[in-house]
Amino acid sequence: MADWGPVLIAVVLFVVLSPGLIFQLPGRHHAVEFGNMNTSVAAVTLHAVIFFGLITVFLIAIGVHIHIG
Repeated sequence: MADWGPVLIAVVLFVVLSPGLIFQLPGRHHAVEFGNMNTSVAAVTLHAVIFFGLITVFLIAIGVHIHIG
């Protein structure tokens, strides 16, 4: 029986936290920009830190598990 929780959480967070796709923090002209499809080194670094923090909370602190089968 496979545990699909980490896979599902990682994919959803990757899509949501892709810089420029939904939002970019920090933006090029404003603090937060939405749907601009651009990115910067600062935005990639900040989104990576946020991704690491959230995936740590969901997988280690909360312990999300989804078993199929």
